[in-house]
Amino acid sequence: QVQVVESGGGLVQPGDSLRLSCAPSGFTLDDYAIGWFRQGPGKEREGVSCVSASDSSTYYADSVKGRFTAYRDHAENTVYLQMNSLKPEDTAVYYCAANLMRRRCTEVFGALQYEYSYWGQGTQVTVSS
Repeated sequence: QVQVVESGGGLVQPGDSLRLSCAPSGFTLDDYAIGWFRQGPGKEREGVSCVSASDSSTYYADSVKGRFTAYRDHAENTVYLQMNSLKPEDTAVYYCAANLMRRRCTEVFGALQYEYSYWGQGTQVTVSS
């Protein structure tokens, strides 16, 4: 079955860090732009970050710029989301997915969720004191 598996979530305090992993099953991540998305309690799913396949350029939602970093580890065929200075409003289920329609991300990646496939089950991140 072709899918991705997210891991690395947990319960942390404000100001802490977490690193999420996105690992594929049945395909190679290098072939696709990879998006990170999240859905908080009572909220719609929103784009967090996108890592291009072509040049590994990245885009971020304004709410996470300067705190989150998405990057690829080609040797491990994994995409990571390093999250620093976490805030309670970052609490959400985090998903990664592969964009089957383009290799390069755009600034409006969050509005193009229909282009993404192979969604995983998500990993829960809870930021609370």
